[in-house]
Amino acid sequence: MSDQCGFFAQRRPGRPGLAVFVNAGDPPLDALGELVAMLDESDVDCLELAVPFPGSVTDGPVIRRSADRALAGGVTLDAVLDAVAAVRPGLRRLRIALLADWSHTVKGMALGDFTRAVADAGCDGLLLHGLPPRLRAAQYEAAALAELPLVSTCYAVSDAATVAEAARVASAYVYLVAHYGRSGTSAAPDGALVGAALAALRATARVPVAVGFGVRSRGDIDALEELGADAAVVGSAGVARIERALAEGRDPVSEFAAFVGELRRPVLALRAGPGLDALRSRRKQTTSS
Repeated sequence: MSDQCGFFAQRRPGRPGLAVFVNAGDPPLDALGELVAMLDESDVDCLELAVPFPGSVTDGPVIRRSADRALAGGVTLDAVLDAVAAVRPGLRRLRIALLADWSHTVKGMALGDFTRAVADAGCDGLLLHGLPPRLRAAQYEAAALAELPLVSTCYAVSDAATVAEAARVASAYVYLVAHYGRSGTSAAPDGALVGAALAALRATARVPVAVGFGVRSRGDIDALEELGADAAVVGSAGVARIERALAEGRDPVSEFAAFVGELRRPVLALRAGPGLDALRSRRKQTTSS
């Protein structure tokens, strides 16, 4: 386990929390070790790692294509959990929140068995997408038994009861979706709406609040920090960089490292190129020893 006590625990003024989204298997799962090691050394707090599923109604074309590439490569839940279990012991501070879709990935399994498998693999948190409301109480109980923190979600325009519920059940962090729409197709967050929702969540939430959708740059992250967000979630913008690297025959981990550098400047010291090469060298030495 990492040495921090919770998600985004190392945030401070001028250094808001940062989560990045990646579909497991895009880049290929055999690159996950290199990817998470880079993130671990690159001032990133959380990897939202999705078990790929097709036709997401909340995602735009960039993330949908990413999921399709991963699924075409044969990525399954078991393969993802095995990959997490393999890389988790080497991480110092990066936390991994698994995102899984109820209908595609979990339906047909006992919630207790699924949740325990996620916890046993070493995931630090779970965001269950599309869970039917009738099963929420069972999921909360299963997570408590497995001692697996949960990520809850709500929208900046959600009603007061929904916001209060998200604050009550979250034990990892609250994912505040800045506005309706599909990922990668949304405008920048509306400051007034997001600020009001953050204030409502902060009144009762016991965990950090991270804001996503429409977050693409360091400027967007800084603006969210000014509104009171504990962290920002960056998805489609980073996935697009992976897609471009794959299409052009370049290393997607190097490209993603460069993107993370843009998000973290001027704090981030690691860059693509020599810094990533040094990281790879250290990983090879560790593996061979």
